[in-house]
Amino acid sequence: MNSIETDFEVIIIGGSYAGLSAATSLGRALRKVLVIDSGKPCNQQTPHSHNFLTRDGETPAAITQIALEQLMMYDTVKLIADTAIEATIKEVGFRIQTSWGKRYLAEKLLFATGVKDTMPDIPGFAECWGISVIHCPYCHGYEVRQQATGILGNGDIAYEYGKLINNWTKDITLFTNGVSTLGMEQVIQLRARNINIEETRIREIVHENGRLKGIALENDELYHLNALYNRPAFVQHCDLPIKLGCDLTDAGYINVDSFGRTNISGVYAAGDNTTPMRAVSMSVALGAAVGAFINKDLIDNSYI
Repeated sequence: MNSIETDFEVIIIGGSYAGLSAATSLGRALRKVLVIDSGKPCNQQTPHSHNFLTRDGETPAAITQIALEQLMMYDTVKLIADTAIEATIKEVGFRIQTSWGKRYLAEKLLFATGVKDTMPDIPGFAECWGISVIHCPYCHGYEVRQQATGILGNGDIAYEYGKLINNWTKDITLFTNGVSTLGMEQVIQLRARNINIEETRIREIVHENGRLKGIALENDELYHLNALYNRPAFVQHCDLPIKLGCDLTDAGYINVDSFGRTNISGVYAAGDNTTPMRAVSMSVALGAAVGAFINKDLIDNSYI
């Protein structure tokens, strides 16, 4: 297949909430924009999205569909279903090559590519992830308020998680999945709030179509629960920012300034790949802001 080079002012890699929001800002600024999306959002298994004004309780797919329909009103924005596999810094701007053999050029490049969760090796975890194994009480806590709830974690992170989730329910078991690394004062504080600490390793998560039924331990004990909180490890969903030389934070997020700029001139990032605040509303807000910042940089560059 012959490659085709087409010029754009901005290429956005990633067409989920941050990417579509940035494209809307740029489309309304009359910028020529290309959005490249592989169609693999990290929340594709999540049945409902919450804490987003006017769309509380909608499915993630429904929110995306509305965004796509509205974005198509701006004729300077083009969307393609493809995967960016190579990014090259040119004398002016960047060249992106896709898996379909296409090549595109742009002055500015925005990565709204999200992250990929690394599931723990516990049977049933992946099937429940985003459904009844959840990460964010602001997104999902109201739906399981005052219900039997578990937390999978250990050490300082588990302690902070326990303090947080205790706001939504008083029926909590903290599963350290092995010897606890909690400090003595942390144990005292958690137990004072009737948070049970269970160190026995987990054998499996018992569920029905992703709906949690219980936590089965290696000692054959079964905890009947309605929800389990966990923050799994993650990697960047796209390795192109790293290949271009973008710095990562110690936590593994793309390091950006308050305007969404990376350390590579002309390269920006927005959404879940830049922050632990993983929520549709946050991604939309970050994308809208970075889109406006890119437009401002394009204007400023034209005066140099």
